[in-house]
Amino acid sequence: MQSTIHAGSARTLFLDAPAVARLIAGKGLQQCIAGIAEAIRADFLRWPDFVKSPRSASHCPQGVIELMPVSDATLFGFKYVNGHPGNLRFGLPTVMAFGVLAEMKTGMPLLLCDLTLPTALRTAAMSALAAVDLARKDSRVMALIGNGAQSEFQALAFRDLVGIDELRLYDIDPAATRKLMRNLEGSGLRMHACAGIAEAVRGADIVTTVTADKRNATIVSDDMLAPGMHINAVGGDCPGKTELSPAVLAAASVFVEYAPQTRIEGDIQQMPADFPVTEIWQVLAGAQPGRRHDKEITVFDSVGFALEDYSALRFLHAAALETDAGEEISLVGTAGDPRDLFASLGLAARPGLVAA
Repeated sequence: MQSTIHAGSARTLFLDAPAVARLIAGKGLQQCIAGIAEAIRADFLRWPDFVKSPRSASHCPQGVIELMPVSDATLFGFKYVNGHPGNLRFGLPTVMAFGVLAEMKTGMPLLLCDLTLPTALRTAAMSALAAVDLARKDSRVMALIGNGAQSEFQALAFRDLVGIDELRLYDIDPAATRKLMRNLEGSGLRMHACAGIAEAVRGADIVTTVTADKRNATIVSDDMLAPGMHINAVGGDCPGKTELSPAVLAAASVFVEYAPQTRIEGDIQQMPADFPVTEIWQVLAGAQPGRRHDKEITVFDSVGFALEDYSALRFLHAAALETDAGEEISLVGTAGDPRDLFASLGLAARPGLVAA
């Protein structure tokens, strides 16, 4: 990506939430999920090029606020994101996010944008990208446990990238399931509302868990497992928040994004520090196998990693430039003599305004 920075005229492209929604709707949701998936694949194949770290998290009883940075020699990206399961009672989303993409050689922000909607897209894209190598090739039925804000994107990503054509749905709130079925009407997916988790999981090739409750929960237990099942565990993403029983993890081959972060935040936080996992970039690069046989049980213990947001920011920046979306703003002061910050106040030529 080439910089658009010019001395004395540097401005930042800004995409607020409505602009991001218009951009995605204009390009097409299917094309955006596929495009972000390709960007993630390309960046994960350059895994050693990136400076990586677990995200910084500030916890409170109601939820968590996190900062997620990553960079290579050219670009720096970070995301601010929260997770507050009780936000619905305030009329606020459970997850809200924004991000910045900046030029490494100058530090100049190139893009500031809402990432609430793109977070759902990149999470779905990452889930489906992993499932291509981890799920059985003949997988057609997915149980979707948790039918909230991210569920439609997971369903569509698995339809388009994996070949899922049937959904078995469950949420503790039946209204959430009705919402999902209404939103996906006409999608070509056959959908069945189930009375409980065990009913939804029964007969599923893939089980996706996207629950929001901030506690150690057992959404999937080992008595629900079937040979060849792939589990896409998305909701367990911070300390003290899990979805799978330890017995499920012990029975499976487990794959993660970035092991130092997942051992703190993922379902494997329940397991010993030396519990064996494979980072998914190694599978994408062909350095480690994904699924080894049709009866193997696989788990993608997904917590969300900063490189996925970097990929989404790259995609959004390129798409915005291509379609002339958003607006340019003076996010940081760049006009005038960069050594004379005081002059930007306009006080130097006004006697008395700086007097003691």
